[in-house]
Parts: sequence; structure tokens; C-alpha cells
Amino acid sequence: MNIIPLLIKEMEQESEITRKMLKRVPADKFSWKPHEKSMTMENLSVHLAELPGWVVSALKSDGIDFAKMDYKPTPVKSNEDLLKLFEESLKNGLEALRNASEDDLLPKWTLRNGDKILAEWTKYETIRHSFAQTTHHRAQLGVYLRLLNIPIPGSYGPSADEQM
Repeated sequence: MNIIPLLIKEMEQESEITRKMLKRVPADKFSWKPHEKSMTMENLSVHLAELPGWVVSALKSDGIDFAKMDYKPTPVKSNEDLLKLFEESLKNGLEALRNASEDDLLPKWTLRNGDKILAEWTKYETIRHSFAQTTHHRAQLGVYLRLLNIPIPGSYGPSADEQM
């Protein structure tokens, strides 16, 4: 069985759900957050929009070291900017998968913070982790939207706001 076509299919299917969620994010609420320890709506949404790019990182590098990163979320000023960021990230992630071989999924990939190893996965596991992170952060975004009385789209079935 070839794994890459399955990853591509899953990424494409999940992107439809993510796109529906991101379309609901109002720019006038970008600075809103439900709790002092929470990310702002903008940071959460940008992170979600950038996550398909983890596929590129997984395939083109052997890991990430948070201690050496100077990550800054991509600035967005509008919902259109957010969706454009997502589509570009998705395009790059899918392209990286389409250009990969099955053997490219096997090498180790390490997530670290300086000397502390946070996780060590195969590149396949790293890609699957990025998909899990997408689902996780999409659920967080759903809570944000619910608390703001913004209708939640259905994802794997209907929602309380959107019957399929």
C-alpha cells in the first residue's frame, strides 16, 4: 500500500473543513481571546492556516529547534489575507507530498527546544502529527466562534448551526 496518496487525500478532505472554519473568522475579532492564557483569534487562525506548511518542513528538514527559531506569525489584516495564507500553505504542503517518495517518509524528524528533545518521529509521523494539530486547533477555533455567537459549520457531519 502506498501511503502518500492516502496522505494527500486526507489533507485535501481536511482542508475543506478547515477552509469552512477559517471563512468564519471575523477580522474585527482578531485581537479577541477567551482567556488570558489563550492565543488571540488572529494567532490561532494564522497558526491553523500555516499548519499545512508543516508537511514541507517535515519532508525538507530533519527537525525544528524552538530555541533557534525566531517564529513570527504571518501578519494578516483581513479574512481574505487569512484564507490566502491558508491556500498558499495548503498548495505548498500538497506539492511537497506529491513530489515525495515513500522512502522520504521514513527518516527521523526531531522536535526540540535546545538540548531538550520534545518528540522524535519519522517524517510520516510528523506529517500525521500536523494533521492532528490541524484538527485540534480547528476545534479550539470552534470554541472561539461559539463564544462569539458565530455559527459553526459542520465538519464530519452537521453542527448545531448548519444542517447538512
